[in-house]
Formats: sequence, C-alpha cells, structure tokens
Amino acid sequence: MGAIDMEMNKVNDDGVVSLKHILTGHQKPVFTISWSPDNRQLLTCGMEEVIRRWDVSTGECLHIYEKAGLGNISCGWFPDGKRVISGLTDKSICIWDLDGKESECWKGQRTLKISDVAITSDGKRIITMLRETTILMLDREAKVERLIEEEQTIISFSLSRDSKFLLISLVNQEIHLWSIDGDYKLIMKYKGHTRSRFIIRSCFGGFKQAFIASGSEDSQVYIWHRGNGDLLESLPGHSGAVNCVSWNPANPHMLASASDDRTIRIWGLNRVDLKHKETYSNGVIHQCNGGTSLSK
Repeated sequence: MGAIDMEMNKVNDDGVVSLKHILTGHQKPVFTISWSPDNRQLLTCGMEEVIRRWDVSTGECLHIYEKAGLGNISCGWFPDGKRVISGLTDKSICIWDLDGKESECWKGQRTLKISDVAITSDGKRIITMLRETTILMLDREAKVERLIEEEQTIISFSLSRDSKFLLISLVNQEIHLWSIDGDYKLIMKYKGHTRSRFIIRSCFGGFKQAFIASGSEDSQVYIWHRGNGDLLESLPGHSGAVNCVSWNPANPHMLASASDDRTIRIWGLNRVDLKHKETYSNGVIHQCNGGTSLSK
C-alpha cells in the first residue's frame, strides 16, 4: 500500500504561502491532526491506524504510537505536551509518554469506535463520546462521570483552550457550543458547512479563540464568528472532503486542515488593517475582525 503525502505550506512574512514539508508515512486517510502546546510538533492519526508525532520544523517523524492488534481512532496532547492520549478501536482510552510507554488505560465502554478524545487544561478530566448522542466527562482523580446529552447524533467535538467550552459537531450539519464551566449549557449554534457521510471535525481558534473553524464534505474550510455565529469565510483548495481542522495554539493566524485528498494544508491570515470591536459573548470579552480573510 502506498504512503500518503501530507503537504505543509509555510506562510512567509509577505503573506505568500510556500510548500514547507511533505510528511509521508500514513497508509490510510488522515482523520485527526493536533498541534502540540509549544507549536513545535504535530500528532496525526490515520483511520484505525497508527499515531505519528512530527517535528514541524524538519518534517521528521519522531515517534509512532501503536498497540498490537488494535487501531487508533483519535489522538490529542496533554496540556504539558509530555504525554499523548488516544481512543482505540476496542473502545478503550490510553495515555502514553512521548517515548511510547503506556502510563494509563481505561478499558470497557469508555468511548465509541469512532470518537474524539480530549483532556482539560488541568489534566484532571478526560472527555470522550460515551454513546451516539452523549459526551462523557471522566474525572481521573475523583472517578466521577458527568454527561452532555444531545438530541442528534454526535460526529465530533473540540475543547476550548481554557477548558470552559465544548464544540460539538452533529449529524444534522450543525455545530453546537456548550459551556461546561459549572452547569452545562448550550449557548450557540453554527451552520453552513456540508456533512452527509463522513466524520467532520471543528475547532476553536484565532485571537482569544474568537473564531470557529470546521471541515466540510464540499472540500472547503468554513470559519464563523464565535460570538454571534456569523459565517465569515469558506476556503477552497482541497480536492476531497476536509475531515479535520486544527488552529495553531501559538500563532492565531495559522490554521491546519486535513483532507481525503491525502494532504494537510496550512492556512495563514492575509495582512490587513484590522477593524477591532469588542464583542461580549460566550462568557468572554474579545476583540475580533469579522471581515478578515484567509489566504491559501
């Protein structure tokens, strides 16, 4: 089986995008991509395959995470960047150190066969999908479980940097924003992208995470204003369904997207004069530019 090429494009100081690396190694479509907290590494996960950890500056694959007889279905970083968490095809959740040594594992019905996985910024709560319409919050220390119930089937989810909000993508082509700080509450809905057959992932991003981005089956990346739900941009460029997006945690002007076309694209903000306005919503105050466009 041939290797899969993943293109990484660099945004230069003049706003021009150039090819930086082609990451080769995955044997199946790339389903998950995740930046490390320090912005220097990437985790990528193939469809029921291995997890690969990459050096962004050199394009070198630093480590491969795998478990005999099982495939990985999702991956993510611990907040300290020193451990990796993943969901596996036997519905278990595992934690590895960077060298691949397994440190913790929760077996049994702790995740669906196809599921995202996340951990809160304090490292205490693991978040995953328990059932098709249910998100599980698992407290590692107190061994307490809390649930978020949706009416529609959940496709994927993403945790905000401050661990106070959860973004849930649904089968009905809606993305829901939940507050999980204290009482759980649905506070915003985003619409416009296309999803009918595949798993499509969304994320928070931009300055103070004032934007929401999502992949789409129409080969585009969609970007909304987090506070008011307005659709700001739809970015063409991929030639297949965009499965996953991940906003750079250190550079608010950089966004990565992974596609069925077997490439990963890195998007950068155009250099424009920002028209700032304060927006009060979703429990935060942030400055944003609703007219900012992105370059390929």
